[in-house]
Amino acid sequence: MPAAQRSSLIARSATTLALAVALGAALAGCSTGGSPTASPSDSASATSTPVDTGTSSPRPTSTSTATPIDGQCDTTKLTGTIGKGGGGAAGSVEVMLVLTNNGSEKCSLQGWPGVSFVGDGNGTQLGAAAQFDRSTPHPTVVLQPGGSAQAPLKITNAQNYEGCTTKQADGFRVYPPESTESLFVKDANVTACTNPDIQLLTVGALVGS
Repeated sequence: MPAAQRSSLIARSATTLALAVALGAALAGCSTGGSPTASPSDSASATSTPVDTGTSSPRPTSTSTATPIDGQCDTTKLTGTIGKGGGGAAGSVEVMLVLTNNGSEKCSLQGWPGVSFVGDGNGTQLGAAAQFDRSTPHPTVVLQPGGSAQAPLKITNAQNYEGCTTKQADGFRVYPPESTESLFVKDANVTACTNPDIQLLTVGALVGS
């Protein structure tokens, strides 16, 4: 083979080999780089604390519409008892609901307490809540430490009503005026009507005792 032809063949072989090497490197790069490895910042974002969605925010309550008076008594510092009342009309009895300030500072109450029968040993409301006797005086009552306010509570005999399922109550749930917290007042000598359409209770405004 002439020398010129041999030199041309060697050159073509070298070029083919170089192209093969380059192609192999390119294929190797594609096989290892097709799925990029996550960067440190990607990993951190995948394991970060979830964004607060607002589920920890307090729920709105009726306190936003209450209008407490200045120096209103804290319900947690009040206790309630049932005292003797002024008798009652035929088919009913009147007792006194007494709220006492057990705190170390004076406080005030004004208006009508919310009252309902409770039972079953767990505070379940029995029947309808008391209606307010708005004809009674409702001054602001200042309670010194140890002082009390009282409200007349009329209890109608459940036996007066047909279709009334009677049940022995444990006592009363009482909400002081303009308060969204209640207290339990024990009285095992009262009978409730479980029918929510029948009102046995009528309460007057609190006055000084």
